[in-house]
Amino acid sequence: MYKFDCFIPYVGAQTADYVESLLENALVSQVFVMAEHEVEVPCEVIVTDALFSTKTMRAIANKALAPYLLLCVKPFLPVLGQNALVRMAQVMEATSAAMLYADYEEKQEDRVQRHPLIDYQLGSLRDDFDFGGCVCLNTRMFQAMAMTANSDYTFAGWYDMRLRMSQLALPFHLNEYLYVMDETDLRKSGEKQFDYVNPKNRQVQIEMEQACTEHLKRIGAYIASPTKQVNLEMGDFEYEASVIIPVKNRARTIADAIESVLKQEVDFGFNVIVVDNYSTDGTSEIVADKAMKDHRVIHLIPHRKDLGIGGCWNEGVAHPKCGRFAIQLDSDDLYQDEHTLTKLVGAFYEQKVPMVIGSYTMTDFALNALPPGLIDHKEWTLENGRNNALRINGLGAPRAFYTPVLRELNLPNTSYGEDYAIGLRISREYNLGRVMQSVYLCRRWEGNSDAALPIEKVNANNLYKDRIRTIEVMARLKMNL
Repeated sequence: MYKFDCFIPYVGAQTADYVESLLENALVSQVFVMAEHEVEVPCEVIVTDALFSTKTMRAIANKALAPYLLLCVKPFLPVLGQNALVRMAQVMEATSAAMLYADYEEKQEDRVQRHPLIDYQLGSLRDDFDFGGCVCLNTRMFQAMAMTANSDYTFAGWYDMRLRMSQLALPFHLNEYLYVMDETDLRKSGEKQFDYVNPKNRQVQIEMEQACTEHLKRIGAYIASPTKQVNLEMGDFEYEASVIIPVKNRARTIADAIESVLKQEVDFGFNVIVVDNYSTDGTSEIVADKAMKDHRVIHLIPHRKDLGIGGCWNEGVAHPKCGRFAIQLDSDDLYQDEHTLTKLVGAFYEQKVPMVIGSYTMTDFALNALPPGLIDHKEWTLENGRNNALRINGLGAPRAFYTPVLRELNLPNTSYGEDYAIGLRISREYNLGRVMQSVYLCRRWEGNSDAALPIEKVNANNLYKDRIRTIEVMARLKMNL
């Protein structure tokens, strides 16, 4: 009969009872509790420096004897459903999987909600990929990969191991609800999405970057240096810069966005192209009024009615009055001050790049700063940003492009991930520039499209960005060959 060794975190007094319940399962051979010090539990304790360190992974590999091991990858104790271990073992055997994860249900205060997960793919490289609360691993494969791990991570040990396991076979997603897990992080989706750039997590991010970079080297998708240089003198442009604002139904914010552009103090010509995607709430009238009063405002209504944000960008960049540099502003955000355009345009010439990414400050609608405050994406470095970009879920804002390059490559016609996709595509061949001080105010309010998303939408977004990364990894593998 299939047998499991179980490795669980110590989460307090209830851990002892949980261990006893596991040991009552006929499929469980051994249970180990992982803790930072000795604790009173009816099983062996693995005293570890950190729950997901390389040292912990090696200890698990040394202790495991059963054909399969069940590893808790979050500091929770999953309550296994009927025959959950049997089902995991059956599927592991049938598919010869190295690693399996399953959907689960989560307790949120007084209710239980189903939490579906998404399929793992070649581009699922982000370190926050959601495997749920536990994973099933083929013990021999896990031990073999642990033996090859020559790093010593405090935070990225598990991340490094699952990347190594994915080289044997992509983790198998069993879309069945096999366990229940308590959920203590009840923040909305918009409040969670910037955790990875929080300054307090900086050391964690450095380790995660190292692990991802080594993985890309192992599989042949690492890019050591750019292959192209950019000529910023191509083309004849009436304006030096154009601010592109795609908009649909933002009557509350669009006037402020436009005004933040018009007040820019520069020594070059610029305009603002507002791509009005058939608004119905009065936005169109506001933009038309601005265009009538100031010739620098171009009110562009596309002929097509099937455009997402990326498609609107393509329309704006293709406009004959688009400037040499096309610079982003979302319809509910603002430029930090009157010097934003000067700093961004200057960065193109100083750094000789076809794309510049700025830094921004998170605020509420009244422009009061919100945690984590400044988002400067320090994880993007000139030396390794093009590789680390495959691990993170965004590249920063505002994004600015050299128009001839953008006209050649285009953005995907989507309303999510389009900016990330074009950033990865450009970084495949070019260096990207950075402005590290805040030049942009990102307003979080109830009208934001990503303020509070249901799990199904979060999954769809993550699945798409993983697909973008898959495309990019495959392209880089091909390029390196």
